Amino acid sequence: MLLAFKIKLALACVIGVAGPTVMAPVLTGLNWTESTGLDGPALTEIPPGALSYRDAGDHVRNDRQAEAPLATIRFDRPLTIMTHQVSAADYHACAAAHACRALDRDVAVAPDLPAVQVSWHDAVAYAAWMSQTTGDSYRLPTDAEWAHAAGSRFRDDGVAVDATDPSRRWIARYERESSQPEDARARTFGSFGVNEHGIADLAGNVWEWTLTCFTRKMQDGSGRVIRTGSNCGVRVAEGAHRAYVTDFIRDARAGGCASGAPPTNLGFRLVREELSWSRIVRQRLGLMLRTIHS
Repeated sequence: MLLAFKIKLALACVIGVAGPTVMAPVLTGLNWTESTGLDGPALTEIPPGALSYRDAGDHVRNDRQAEAPLATIRFDRPLTIMTHQVSAADYHACAAAHACRALDRDVAVAPDLPAVQVSWHDAVAYAAWMSQTTGDSYRLPTDAEWAHAAGSRFRDDGVAVDATDPSRRWIARYERESSQPEDARARTFGSFGVNEHGIADLAGNVWEWTLTCFTRKMQDGSGRVIRTGSNCGVRVAEGAHRAYVTDFIRDARAGGCASGAPPTNLGFRLVREELSWSRIVRQRLGLMLRTIHS
């Protein structure tokens, strides 16, 4: 009888309380860390807009490295992304719930420090756990979404040198990528400032995983892409420069970077997807029922 009453109460809460104007995650009874709080992580909404963007990956024309063409990408909907990277304390909570692999022993765990030395698979596991825990839907951003959120902090990886001389291109790229923060220690949130959108620590000494796979695109003589090959075992990580890192690597300095100077630290922040009202109700109901049975 008591269980039946709790289920009825949960249904009443979903229908009567979690209306369209009340979108905060339901976290009652959850062991959530102080950096996240009862309302979930701090989020920043990026308004719709346009971005001048160069595709990630390698472009090849006439068997030589070529520049990816610049294109204008339009975002018709707001993008909601974490203001800070996922903290080490919040990631540790996921590990304590046996939903994420534990951080390495030398990684400091604190609510004001980013989770670093995490693989792409670690980040995806955390996003799945957070989605299940909060009732919202979280995922890694695509590379284009990260660039949109980064604004002036996004670094275009075009190289303005003679495209017919591969050695000069490689040297120019390496020199650009080598000018990255020398201090590898994770720093407290806000140490690298905020961009024009109010998002903290972009392009500091933590590179952030994205959903985007490494691609190799073949161009015709006019620069038009005629064939694309994808390798999703390597993902794009964004930071002081764009990097391509094998998805199971936690420390890119020890190996796994596809090209250029490796990222100093690997971390991540998540996008919260905007869901339909019916899907939100279903997710919140599922969360309440799991809480009741626990």
